[in-house]
This record gives sequence, C-alpha cells and structure tokens, in this order.
Amino acid sequence: MRWLVLYTAMILGANAGYAGEIDWQAAHDGGLAKLAQTDPTPVPATEFTDPEGGTHSLADWKGKVVLLNFWATWCAPCREEMPSLDALQAEMGGEDFEVVAIAAGHNPPPAVKKFLDEEKIANLPVRLDPRQKLAREMGVMGMPVTVLIDRDGNEIARLIGGADWSSDAAKALIRQATAP
Repeated sequence: MRWLVLYTAMILGANAGYAGEIDWQAAHDGGLAKLAQTDPTPVPATEFTDPEGGTHSLADWKGKVVLLNFWATWCAPCREEMPSLDALQAEMGGEDFEVVAIAAGHNPPPAVKKFLDEEKIANLPVRLDPRQKLAREMGVMGMPVTVLIDRDGNEIARLIGGADWSSDAAKALIRQATAP
C-alpha cells in the first residue's frame, strides 16, 4: 500500500510539471494566429536606454516572463496594438510577468511622449533602442514585433505584426507561461 501511495504521489507530482506547458494551438486558434513558437534561444545582453539616460538589458528581467515589444511612433499597427499591451501590463504585470515595450529606431522623446499620451498609455515605462542595436541582434526587420521570453531569458515565441494582447487568448498564454 505504501508503494501505491508513493507511486500515485510521484505521478501527480510529475503531472504538476505540465502545468507550465503552453497550449500553442489554443493561442493560435484564440486570435494569436501569427504567434510562432521558437526553439528556446537566449536573448542578447545588448543594452537599451530610458529617457532619463538609464541603461537596461533584458537580463534585468531574468526570473520573470517577459513580453518584449518593439514599436515605433510612426508605426500605424503599433498605434493600434499599444493600448492592448498597456492593458495586459495593467492586469497581469507584477512579480512573475512584465510587458517591456521598446521604441526602436528614430523616436525622439517628445514624439514618444506625444504617442503615449494620445493612446493613453499609462502602464508601460518608456524604453528606447535608438540605434536599433537590440532590435537588429534579435532579427527585427519591421514593427511591431513581439517576443515572448521565459524566466531563464530565452525567446520561446515571436509574433510579427500587431495583435490584441488584452484578449482572452493572450491572457491564457501569459498564465500558462508563468505557471510554476
């Protein structure tokens, strides 16, 4: 009987490991059709900045799941997508998850501020990659591009183009990615 209890506990414990599995097909079917799972690939340590001159790298968020978004003030799909990223950060951002939005390329701070004010973006700190060094190292050819990064600092999925990141499918994706 002791072995049965032990065996059952091992099986249940092993199944708990699957709690963090991502249902890519459900995300795809739920509205994130352009989301493509990638082989886990370490993200670069390239630095980017903020308007105050502070420097950051993606390593600053190691231990968290990150939804990294590259955008620009001149990008129409970015304008459409940014409010949903802001809503996702407001609802789900915290100890386990964060949206990191980076304005890549020539985006003067006054233009960034105007863009964020017009779109009523209140939950996403301004991050800048003016020379597109990080964007280039991550293979970003156009915008918007959104990259899902696991707790270990590995890219695990990428979506090229805009998406509704405040959708039920996106929230389910983040819940799955942050599950223990």
